[in-house]
Amino acid sequence: MKAYCISGLGADERIFCNLHFPDVLEPVYLKWIKPEPNEALEHYALRLSEKIEDKEPYVLIGLSLGGMLAVEISKKKHPLATILISSVATSSELPGWYRWAGQVGLHKLLPAGLYKTASFLKRYFTTESSESKKLVQQLIRESDPEFIRWGVNAIVGWKNEEVPDTVYRIHGTKDEILPLKVQEGIQAIPGGKHLMILDRAGEINPMLEYICTRACQRTAGVEGLKK
Repeated sequence: MKAYCISGLGADERIFCNLHFPDVLEPVYLKWIKPEPNEALEHYALRLSEKIEDKEPYVLIGLSLGGMLAVEISKKKHPLATILISSVATSSELPGWYRWAGQVGLHKLLPAGLYKTASFLKRYFTTESSESKKLVQQLIRESDPEFIRWGVNAIVGWKNEEVPDTVYRIHGTKDEILPLKVQEGIQAIPGGKHLMILDRAGEINPMLEYICTRACQRTAGVEGLKK
């Protein structure tokens, strides 16, 4: 079964390097596509989902912005499981200043180049180990400032309160970018920060395996009923 993975803003498939996928899963990393001018997050998600082969059961895994996109995709495409890591399922979970910035258009006043500076991204890319920091610095250097600008605009303009039944969530209790606001249905990692996918993957991996194993068992049960 395929696991379609969507990375966070300014990152790519390398951000998943420390995850160990269960044997039942074949990871497929969805590459970013060029956003249309002023494209809404939900519309971008639908275009991105065209890369998904949905004739067979599959799961979605989204990190940060990728989790928000995964929620929008799962509302239309109905994956077997949608796993959010360091992300939010509804726009009301976004920090208040995100929504305020969107209302006043503050984020639009910043020059595109500023989105790529280390000073702007430092807080977003906080991590602990030196090896992870090297990867993060490389991601920053290679990031597209115009895409990051679009991503910020899409996030602050996102409006969604629908949470599909198949959504599972893994979140750090010390996430500094998307602080944990809800407790129900969350598999929490004590002290985990926004990029815990790099430094706390050892704790995320068994959670991932448990969720995916349950999803596969559910599929087997449905197929058995059909027979």
